Amino acid sequence: MEAAKVFFRSNLRFLRNRKKYSQEHLAQLLGLTRSKYTALENGQTENPPLVDLIRLSEFFRIPVDYLLRQDLGRWSEYELRKLETGAKEYINGKNLRVLSITVTPDNKENMEYVPVKAKAGYAAGHADPEFLAALPKFSLPNLPAGGTYRMFPTTGDSMLPIPEGSDVVARYVQDWKTLKPDSLCIVILKGERDFVFKQVTLQGDGTVLLRSLNKNYAPYTVRVDEVLEIWQYVKHQTDKLPEAGTDLQEIRQLLLDVKKRVEKI
Repeated sequence: MEAAKVFFRSNLRFLRNRKKYSQEHLAQLLGLTRSKYTALENGQTENPPLVDLIRLSEFFRIPVDYLLRQDLGRWSEYELRKLETGAKEYINGKNLRVLSITVTPDNKENMEYVPVKAKAGYAAGHADPEFLAALPKFSLPNLPAGGTYRMFPTTGDSMLPIPEGSDVVARYVQDWKTLKPDSLCIVILKGERDFVFKQVTLQGDGTVLLRSLNKNYAPYTVRVDEVLEIWQYVKHQTDKLPEAGTDLQEIRQLLLDVKKRVEKI
């Protein structure tokens, strides 16, 4: 059987030259040493670490398997731009979208909890095995089988009536096209931003609409390539008791009672 061709080395050089970066400048942007980046580009690293592959994929906005198996130097500029701006294959998960996980000694997936103090660093560390290994781990009963789950803390009041400070249990979404409009999700965004808990709608123009349950917050959009991960809401936990019924609720109940009495007459 003929060995699969790997274009990782030549693709790195091509993508760097396309952006007109020196090796030293690109290494700085990636947070790597010059020697480590040079070794990657020159093929001196036989098995590049998964974390480095994901970092390069996110920086160049090119899926990992394209970095490895496609000769990007033969692609047209139009094809490259289409790939960078959220190609269909990236949205539906047919390309390699790597999710780092941790497992128990008997090889079962853990459920990690992202505490508030780790919230701001999750986007940077989501693919780092050491970051994930340091997160608290636990299990919950009665979750649907076959999924990968993680628990995220929420802050702020943008998702009321889900109480502030709730912990959201969510399932990892591989194929984003399976999401129905306004699906409740935890969305992991690139850059220095925290992850967000929003109603998610995938739009046909390569953007994602993010909407709060609290109507005091305006909806906004992000590009597909700004999204690292999507986790769909399953349930939430809170230590806050429901508030007592409001006057309006009491009035509504009185009107319903009157209606029932009238119907009996």
